[in-house]
Amino acid sequence: MNKAVFLFPGQGSQYEGMAEDLYERFAEAREIIDQADRLLGFPLSELMFGKSAEGDAALKRTDRTQPALYVHSMAVMAILRRTDLRAAMAAGHSLGEYSALVAAGALSFEDGLRLVRCRGELMANADDERPGAMAAVLGMEDDQVIRACEEVSGASDSVVAANFNAPGQVVISGDASAVERAMQEVRARGARRVVQLPVNGAFHSPLMEQARGGLERALSGCTIRSPLFPVYLNVTALATCDPEEIRQALVAQLTSPVYWSRSLRNMHEDGADGYIEIGAGNVLCGLARRTLGRDIKTVFAGKAEELALILARAC
Repeated sequence: MNKAVFLFPGQGSQYEGMAEDLYERFAEAREIIDQADRLLGFPLSELMFGKSAEGDAALKRTDRTQPALYVHSMAVMAILRRTDLRAAMAAGHSLGEYSALVAAGALSFEDGLRLVRCRGELMANADDERPGAMAAVLGMEDDQVIRACEEVSGASDSVVAANFNAPGQVVISGDASAVERAMQEVRARGARRVVQLPVNGAFHSPLMEQARGGLERALSGCTIRSPLFPVYLNVTALATCDPEEIRQALVAQLTSPVYWSRSLRNMHEDGADGYIEIGAGNVLCGLARRTLGRDIKTVFAGKAEELALILARAC
């Protein structure tokens, strides 16, 4: 790969036992995960490894999921530093945008961890105040989903298109009642499949508005530097190296859609010739193939066996 893209996953990619194989096999991963436990003041590693007294359900809570996914991605990045594999550009899906910014040197690991913890807590609090829901709509054009959401939204409850993930794959988000109406509406209009997502919150919708102030305050205490390579922002789908634009985008992202498929196309047009998914799961490479074609080069880098192969090829 001459112009590799590093892709960082967001919520939905977590799983019980995540990063445990990395912890057991790689000193770099142990250092990152142990450091996260110390900084957070609680054993996040036990939660990730499925050994927490909080139980399996805790990993699905956004205030726990977000630090877990971030730390997994950062553990992988620490291992990859053994190689000469370098990113020409990067993007992260929702929460993954923080991982991308740390990988690009725009944020420190410590600030990134504080921010994702704060973000998760703020989003959980927003959901407590105004509970919401999300659903995936498959097999329908973006503009049709947008129109359906607009038509079923009312004065007291609303739903919006929140994630444009790939052609024919849009996630909607909003008040539970409005999401249910939208699900019925898109089914009636011919959506191939509609699935409610197991999340506790209406992310990337106006229901997250109350989280903005807290995140602005948290960001004001962090140093954001110019990234070493361009990071494509969720809210614009465009590359940036400007710290102030990054700061504003991280706040806007709470209530704005994630333009993921547009970001992938823009990176491809800017010369990307390979996509490496760094962290838990393999969702983003699948979205890249669906958006750009199945012949693009993709690499998964999240499990010990995958990292071992990458390291062996680098020797």
